[in-house]
Amino acid sequence: MQKNIKSLEIDSHIEDNNPDYSICTLVTNKQQYIDMLESIKDAGFTEERCEFLYIDNTEKNKYDAYSGVKQFFNLAKGKYIILCHQDLVFHKDKIDKLDTVIEEISQKDPNWALLGNAGGSVPGQQAYLLTEFDGNHLERGKLPCKVNSLDENFILVKKSAHIGISNDLHGFHMYGTDLCMIANILGYSCYVVDFHLWHLGGASTEAPKIKGKHATNTFDTMRKKIIDKYQSVFSPRFIQTTCTIFYVSNSKIKNILFNNKHIFSIQKRKNKWFK
Repeated sequence: MQKNIKSLEIDSHIEDNNPDYSICTLVTNKQQYIDMLESIKDAGFTEERCEFLYIDNTEKNKYDAYSGVKQFFNLAKGKYIILCHQDLVFHKDKIDKLDTVIEEISQKDPNWALLGNAGGSVPGQQAYLLTEFDGNHLERGKLPCKVNSLDENFILVKKSAHIGISNDLHGFHMYGTDLCMIANILGYSCYVVDFHLWHLGGASTEAPKIKGKHATNTFDTMRKKIIDKYQSVFSPRFIQTTCTIFYVSNSKIKNILFNNKHIFSIQKRKNKWFK
C-alpha cells in the first residue's frame, strides 16, 4: 500500500493564482478581433488580470458556438469567463466598472451565474444597455434586471457556478438562451447589468457567413430546436429511484393527483403489461 499520499479537505483547498477574467471569442474576422483586443486592453483588461482565448474560424468552421463555448468552459482559468463577439468595442465602461458591477450583484443576489448587457424575461419585457454600429444608443429597463435569456454579444459567466451548455444543440444562435435555461434549472439567476459596450454588428437573426454543416442552422431553426429540446426536458414524467417513486410536472394539481400509491400501483402494472 502506497504511503504518504497527500489528501486535502475540500474546504481548505486554495486555487492557484488564476486570472480574474478569461476573454473568449469565436473569430471569423481577424481585424475585428484585433480591434476588439485593442479596445478591451485600453479599458484595463490587460494580461495582468486577464487571459485571452479565441477559436479561429476564419478559414473553416472548427467549432460552432455550442461546441466552442464548451471548449472555452473546459480551458478557461479565469474566475469569470467572458463570452464576447469579435465586433465589440470597449470604450466607455472600464474593468473597474465591471468589478463594481460584479460586487454589487453579488451582494444583491449571491446565486447569480450569468451577466450580460441585453436580454429578456417575460413577453414584452426586455432590458439592454449598448450602442449599435450606427451610434444608436439602446437603453431599456431598470438595471440590474433579472432575465431568462441573454444576448450573445456579451455574456459573463461565474466559473464557480459550473454552468454547462447543451451537448445536443448545434449552430450559432440562441446559446445565450440555452445557458440561461440551464442556469435556472441549476438554481442560479441571470441579469442584465449596467455595463455599456458598443456592438458594431448589432442584433441579427441571419445565418452566419461561415462554411460548415452548422451554417444552415438559421435563427428560426435554432428557435425550434430550443423549443423541442426543453419541451422534452420539462415534459411531465414519473421518476423511479432505487427507494421511491414520484411524479413531477409544472402543474400543482397534477402533482397532487398523481403522487399517490394507487397511481403508482397502476403505473407499475401498466409497465409490466407492455414489457
